[in-house]
Amino acid sequence: MGIVIDTSALVSLERGGRSWDTALPDVSPEPGVVPAIVYAELLIGVRLADTPRRANARRAKINALIAVAPIVDFGEAAARRWSELYAALGKLGRMIPSNDLAVAATALELGFGVLVGPKDESHFRSVPDLNVSVLSPS
Repeated sequence: MGIVIDTSALVSLERGGRSWDTALPDVSPEPGVVPAIVYAELLIGVRLADTPRRANARRAKINALIAVAPIVDFGEAAARRWSELYAALGKLGRMIPSNDLAVAATALELGFGVLVGPKDESHFRSVPDLNVSVLSPS
């Protein structure tokens, strides 16, 4: 099995002063991947940087991350899984944020779990059959 890395885990690592690319092997023995939606969320930080220097530094961090945890596309199979989850959770009245639903659909389609930050992101637990690992606070 592997692990799909949620943005909340990356934010927590960064706030703890840990480099994403070097911290991941310590955090999870499972191979990690970055869902396309998480990659997009990280790129927002590049686009919103207040200086070119900060934008370049953020881009370098992202490049180092995806060198050890490749980007996984949100393709047809994940899209089908997303729609199934959306319908099922909607019927139960337990909808979760759309980006997190894409993370969950990607993980389930790959047969992977999801790594979230230490604040838990408990809404992921609404997704049937999803293995959620919580990053230990550092």
